[in-house]
Amino acid sequence: MQTIAPLWLWITFVAIVLVSLFIDFWVLKKQGSQDMSMKDALRWSVVWIVMSFLFNGLLWWAVKDTANSTELANAKALEFLTGYLIEKSLAVDNIFVFLMIFTYFAVPSHFQKRVLMIGIVGAIVLRTVMILIGGWLLTQFHWILYVFGAFLVLTGIKMWWAAGKEPSLDDNPALKLLNKLIPVSKSYDGEKFWTVENGQKIATPLFMVICLIAITDIIFAVDSIPAIFAITDDAFIVLTSNVFAILGLRAMYFLLANVASKFHLLNYGLAVILMFIGTKMCLVDVYKIPVVASLGVVVGVLAVTMWLSVKTAKIEDHQR
Repeated sequence: MQTIAPLWLWITFVAIVLVSLFIDFWVLKKQGSQDMSMKDALRWSVVWIVMSFLFNGLLWWAVKDTANSTELANAKALEFLTGYLIEKSLAVDNIFVFLMIFTYFAVPSHFQKRVLMIGIVGAIVLRTVMILIGGWLLTQFHWILYVFGAFLVLTGIKMWWAAGKEPSLDDNPALKLLNKLIPVSKSYDGEKFWTVENGQKIATPLFMVICLIAITDIIFAVDSIPAIFAITDDAFIVLTSNVFAILGLRAMYFLLANVASKFHLLNYGLAVILMFIGTKMCLVDVYKIPVVASLGVVVGVLAVTMWLSVKTAKIEDHQR
């Protein structure tokens, strides 16, 4: 895979990720069993977003310095921003699924923080591997772009069809399989994943939650990684936009968990975005939609969807 990013920027990116994870784990340990307040969640969400924009500025400067081209630097920074917004918006849908899992298993909020951190680390490792594989496949087999595009369009249609319906884990095939393979305790044993009952070592519900979170990470990675490849084929931008979107996931979860019902139409917007990105991929050899147009569609769809969600929620509350 090709990239315009110099080696020192790769090293800087890895250092930022490691320091960020250390800080997040340190904050998690400091808070202990206390719940993350709405104020803290908002503060940390802003910190992660600002850090992502600062990194984009660093990327712009590095490209301008390396290629001696302001035009190329602007293009790469725009690619990062568009990819970041797409991945961030898809991460919101990911959060709603996490909320459903936690609610289904009645996971105490002070256990949720540890599960989310494990999920974030796992998502970063998983997406790094999948991006490397996906990038290699695209360089070897150009036609895979059409496969990715068609997959995103179908995923968007499926998401639109499922939007508005009450989500449930009762018929989840992954959960049914886990229940058949692993004996599970009916109660939690602190933050342990395994416990002993009647002399037998069995899994706790928290272990089941971790397994479902991991499966969710895989599913969403399969959806989101092709979407970013529709914006850019630069390996560095694909990876960094994904990872920066994931880093603030824990804080964003506790921020959105309290207002999830206010954005009940968001899935419709995400479905439209996926269908648009999939169509863009399928048309890549016929007409290449400009990155700035893609950015406008993503921002516009998200803004309209969130506005309609809030407006219709107020109307429903008034009618009650």
